[in-house]
Amino acid sequence: MYYGVLSHTVGPLLRLLLRPRVEGRENIPAEGPFILASNHLSMADSFVLSPVIPRRLWWLARSEYFELPGRAGRIIRWAMLALGNVPIRRGPTRAAVQALEQMVGYLDAGGGVAIYPEGSRSPDGRLYVGRRGVAWLALKSGAKVVPVALGGTDRIIPLGTWRPRLNVRPTVRFGEPMDFTRYRDLPPGQARRVITEEVMDAIWKLSDLEWAGTLNPRADDE
Repeated sequence: MYYGVLSHTVGPLLRLLLRPRVEGRENIPAEGPFILASNHLSMADSFVLSPVIPRRLWWLARSEYFELPGRAGRIIRWAMLALGNVPIRRGPTRAAVQALEQMVGYLDAGGGVAIYPEGSRSPDGRLYVGRRGVAWLALKSGAKVVPVALGGTDRIIPLGTWRPRLNVRPTVRFGEPMDFTRYRDLPPGQARRVITEEVMDAIWKLSDLEWAGTLNPRADDE
C-alpha cells in the first residue's frame, strides 16, 4: 500500500526535481522477472532510478541504513521498508544469503529486483569490479539482468554530504536484457565469475566511467 502511494506522489516530484535524461527504457521487460544491475555513485542513485522505472522494484540495501539511531533512524527504516528495500549485511554470512533468497522469492513471483554489484558507492567516480550477488540471483532465478549506467548522480549528492544539488541533470542508460541460463551447467563458482564479469562489462560500455579494475574498498570498510 505504502509503495503505491509513494510511487504516485514522490515519484513524479523526484522526476520533476532531478530531470533525469533516460535512454533505453524500452529494455525494461513489461512483465516477468528481471534483475536491475547498476553502478553506484551516490546516495541519490535510487532516487534517480526508481521514478523512471515503470514497474515496482525491490532493492537490496546495506543493513546499516536500517540501523541508524534515534527517531530519524526509525523514520528512515520505515521509509526504506515501505519502498521495498531489503537489508543485506555484506559478506559470506547466513544473513546475506537470506536477503538474496528473499529477492529470489520476488523474482519467482514475476517481480523486479535491483542491486548495486559494486557493493557500495564508488569513492572516486570510477567503476569497480562487481561482487557476485547479481550472478547468484541470475543463476538461482533464471531471470534476465538489465544493466544500467548512471551518470552525474555523484554531483547531486557528493560523497560525504547529505545536501542535494538540484542544478545537475543525471543520465540513466538501460542496456538490453542479458540471459545467463546458458551458464547453469558450469561449476557454480565459474558461472558466478563469468556472469559478474559480463554484467560489469555491459555497465561499463553503457557508461562514461573509467574502469578501476579492483574491488571497491568502501564495500569492505563500511
